[in-house]
Order: sequence, then structure tokens, then C-alpha cells
Amino acid sequence: MNHTTNPLLDPSFRIPFHRIRAEHVVPGVREVLARARAEVDSLAEDPAPPTWDTTIGRLDRTMEVVRRGTGPVRHLLSVSETPELREAWKEVLPEVSRFWSWIYLHEALWERLRSYADSEEARGLTGLKQRHLERTLRDFRRSGADLSPDGRARLEAIDVELSELQQKFSENVLDATADYSLLVVDGERLRGIPADARSRFRKRAREKGEEGWFLTLDQPSFEAVMKHAGDRDLRAEIHAAYYERGTSEPWDNRPLIPRIVALRKEKAVLLGYGDFPDYRLEEQMVKSGARAREFVEEMTERTRPFRERDLEELQRHAEAIGLDRLEPWDVSFVAERLRKERFDLDEEELRPYFPLESVLSGMFEIAARLFGVEVSERDLEEVWHSEVRYFELKDAGGVLLGAFYTDLFPRPEKRQGAWMNDFIYGGPRPGGSFEPHLGVVCANFPPAGEDRPPLLTHRDVETLFHEFGHLLHHLLCRVPIPQRGGINVAWDWVELPSQLLENWAWEREALDLFARHWESGERLPDDLFDRMVSAKWFLGGWRQMRQLDFGRIDQALHHLFRPEEDGDPVAWVTELLRPHAPTAEFAESHPLPFFMHLFSGGYAASYYSYLWSEVLEADLFTRFQSEGIFDRSTGLSFLETILSAGDRDDPEILFRDFMGRDPDPQALLRRNLGEVA
Repeated sequence: MNHTTNPLLDPSFRIPFHRIRAEHVVPGVREVLARARAEVDSLAEDPAPPTWDTTIGRLDRTMEVVRRGTGPVRHLLSVSETPELREAWKEVLPEVSRFWSWIYLHEALWERLRSYADSEEARGLTGLKQRHLERTLRDFRRSGADLSPDGRARLEAIDVELSELQQKFSENVLDATADYSLLVVDGERLRGIPADARSRFRKRAREKGEEGWFLTLDQPSFEAVMKHAGDRDLRAEIHAAYYERGTSEPWDNRPLIPRIVALRKEKAVLLGYGDFPDYRLEEQMVKSGARAREFVEEMTERTRPFRERDLEELQRHAEAIGLDRLEPWDVSFVAERLRKERFDLDEEELRPYFPLESVLSGMFEIAARLFGVEVSERDLEEVWHSEVRYFELKDAGGVLLGAFYTDLFPRPEKRQGAWMNDFIYGGPRPGGSFEPHLGVVCANFPPAGEDRPPLLTHRDVETLFHEFGHLLHHLLCRVPIPQRGGINVAWDWVELPSQLLENWAWEREALDLFARHWESGERLPDDLFDRMVSAKWFLGGWRQMRQLDFGRIDQALHHLFRPEEDGDPVAWVTELLRPHAPTAEFAESHPLPFFMHLFSGGYAASYYSYLWSEVLEADLFTRFQSEGIFDRSTGLSFLETILSAGDRDDPEILFRDFMGRDPDPQALLRRNLGEVA
């Protein structure tokens, strides 16, 4: 079988997404795995003395080929899933999981790696190669290479079952979200909702052959109702539907969660750790579960008075507008009205100044000014949907550094949220050449209306900048070893470049590049900008505590929850949150049954990392504020020390390389809460 018949075997840089069908998955993935197994066996049994290239390099290349062969399928499952594609992946997923366990449990391969580590060449390694060898050996040990035969067999079974459960969790969330709809026939129920959103709702209804307005649970629809619907019963109905996802058949995730947690704990104990957080966090900046929990609790105590202040304000305003008591489905609605009263600022007043096309152009110009790169769009046939766009990123000399896709609007077959994926890691090659990287940015922004282009909220703008920050971390990396490059860094460091870039969405000089009224071309007025900035940290304590609650859920679930004794995990988390919540209803409004970050998105025991990284980037941005947000030397310093550095050194060292000192833990509190708490 070759790539002319199966696109998953096509080694081209431009992945043939337009040709990939469900029928290609099983034979294509099996062929990739078979070739890789043969290569690993050959490597392990090579009678020649091991060298870097014949051992570490050869293994790295083999693993990259497998990631390349399976990555497009995983991606398509997140953006254009079909029942056929799902079933095909389900058939080979256990084989993929077993392959990754098999590599790390391959006794002859492990013996060859240790033999190489004891060689004279290996003992003479320095810098990046020495770091990569140490981390490769550590990865094998953390994956069970030193276990007994029985332990290895059990670990492989755990990994296979976990992969299947996590995939099922994701499928349940997608299906439950796509299944829900509410047809509203009385237009009065939509009072207060912006005309733009109502137009989208009506368009959906007509597409379904209905008269009225069709509401769903995709993010643009959900937010429009929760923030603007004057009908409190409608808000409550949509809120309930949103938070009930994953709690009923046939998409009930509650039985999956205890099993996932139990298997993670068993894996950690099998490998010699006290619990899953200690296993997971050993390689991260925080180092242990205890330190992660301390961080969450420290930040909680510092945030609590500001959350209480915000809660009192929300409750007072709720009473002022005639609500008997503040409920979870009232918060966004009340907050928008309080923002309007205090700052004379309506989120919808900003939207006309953020047409998507202008925001993209401005974002690319910011990258050009800071890092000396140029982004240009190219027509491409090899895409998975007609809305997908393709861009190339070049340096000042015209060298292609990387390319990326954008897929920015919601569809029923696409998962919610926003994310960045790395498809291909290129980087420097022997002889001085450079191979480009390939990635993608996905989001779920409101699409174009009947008579206007896609218009973003300012929060959408921040989201786009965030994901572009991840993308730049990937595309601008110059580490010659893929496994140490791009976003392959400590999980609580990976969010720093993304969160840092969000800052430019708030700077006047940056906004002038793209914040233009979609009809008149008028720049964002000074008065509106001033009001926007004044409201920047409005309800900052409330929002920060919400993030801390998610981190608390994550750590407690993986550290304290006893699957056989504690019953329904959703109810257990509700009880966990009750002491921290204003009312029982607020404690119940948590995302556990659809919390894909924890159960299918890679953030298990690591959700604290968002706030941890934010502490670092709040401090780091002060250098840009001091030296100029478009100062080229500062931008190039950031590019050299952090963006292009991947995992060439520990994050603490990279931070000091850029800032010249250790982090200031007060920076985030000063910024988010307005003072040092």
C-alpha cells in the first residue's frame, strides 16, 4: 500500500486532508504501525555498537512517523467527525495505544538505549543532546521500562483502556452538545439578544424547515442567551441544558469518570508514585501534586476577598434590576448590565470594531513588528472544509518557517472551544537547512451574518491571540530535535506564550492596527477604548476564583476521590465546591461531566497550569511595557530566549534569560486584582 491509494501514508508537507476518508483509517494506521514496529525491532537488534544517529535519532524518526500517520485522523475527529470516521478510529485506537506502550516496554530496545547511555559517545554529550538523552531515558522509566513482565502487561492494559475511555468521553460531549436544540416561536422570549445572534438563530431554523429561532449549545449561541436574554426562564433552560451534558444516556459520562480516575491512580502507583498528580507533575515546573494544591490554595486565599467584593456587587445589582436572588444563570446577564451602568460599556458596542479579517491582519502585523516574520494566505485544495484557510509564515529573508490552517466557525461535527494543534515539526537540519513546521488554529466564533462579515467580541479577539501565541511557539522554534522543540515543554510553561500575546489585544498602539469599524473603517474611538480598559479587570476576583475552582476540582478528583466509595463523581464535586460557592445552585454549576480538558484534553492534574503560567506572563509583559510593546529588540529577545527555545532548557532558566531575574509572584495580583493582595 502506498500514499497514492491511502492518503494517510502520504509524506507530503501539505497533508491531503481533502482525500482522507473513513475507509483509509484502518488500513492506513495499521500500515504505519507495522512499519514502525519493524523499524523498532530492527533498531533494537542492530548488532553494531549504538551511536546517537543509529539509536536515539533512529527512534525519534520512527516515533515522528507514527505521530504523523495518526495525527490527521485525531484532528479530523475534532473538526469534522462522522459516524464512519468514529467507528474506524475506534477499531484501531487500541492498536495505537498498544503500540506506544510496546515501544516503552520493549526490553531489547531499552537494553540498547541503556547500552548507548553507557557508551563513550553518550558520556561526552553536552547541551541539547545530553538533555534529550536524559529525558528519553526518563520517559522510558516513567512509562514502565523497569517493571516486571507482569507489571508491563498490566500497564499496557491500563493505557489501552484509558485511551478508549477518554475517546468515549469526548464523543459523548460532542454528541450531547450537537443533539440539543430549542425552537423558539415567540420572538418576545429573545428580547435583549443582539440582532446579529437572533439572525443566526432564525437562519438555523429556516435551514431545518422551521419558522422561528433555533437555539443550540455552541458557544456563540450559549453566550448570546446567557449574557443578553431578558427572559430569565430562557436563560435558566439553556443553562440547565448546557450543564446537564454528559449526565444522561446515551451520553452519560458519569460512569466513565471514576474508571478513568482509578486507572490513572493505578498507573501512578504501579510506576512507584503516591498518586496521579505526583506522577504527572514530576516533570513540570510545580514538581508535585502537593505544590500544585498549595498554589491553588494560596491563590484562593488571596483571591477570596476580591471574589466576595464582586459577589456583593452582583447581588446588589441583581436586586436593583428586580431579581429576587442571584442564580448561576443570572451572572452573565447581571454582569453585562452592571458593566453598562458602571463603565457605560456594552460588549456589543465593541463588536463592530472587530471584524475577523481586520483582526487577523492586525495580529499578523504585530507578529511582523515583534519577530520580523511575514504571514500571507495561500489557496489550498487540501482542506477538510470549505471554511478552512491556509497561511504561510516566512522570515525577513523569505525563508518558509512554517504554515498553518485556520478553522474558526462552529459546526455540529466540530468540538467546542478553541485550540492549536501541531501537525509537523520541521526545524534546523544538518548542513544548515531548515524544514518548515505545520500547525492549525481552531475556534468557534460567530460566523458572518446575512449582511455583514464575521464580527468578534473582544473576548474572541483575546482567544484568537491566545491560540496564535501557541502557534508561534510551534512555528518559530529552532530546536533541531523535534521532541525538545515547539510546544513539547513543561505543561505549566506551555501556556506562557499564548497568554502573553493576549496583552496586545488591550494596547492602544496594537488596537490601532486592526480595531476598525467594519462599515466606516473608523478606528476604535478613544472614549470607547478608555471605557474598555477601565472595565478590563471588572469582576476580576470572580473570574479568577472560577479558574481556581477548576484547578481545585482537578486536583481533588485525582488526589482524594475514591471511585469505589465516593459514588457519583458529579455529586462529589458539587459537595467539594459547596463551601466555596455562594449557593447550592452555584456549587452544582460545574463542568465535570463535560470537562474535556481533564478527561480527553491533556490537562489531567494540570489545570492549575493556566494560572501558574499567567503569574509568569504577567511579570514577563512588564518588560514589553517598559521597553515598548513594539520594540524590535525586546521582541527578538523573547523570540530567541523563549519562543524559539522549546525545551532546550528548564523554564526557570529561559525566564531568567529574558527577564534577567526570577519571577515576581505579585505581578499577577497587581494586574488582575488591581493591587497586591
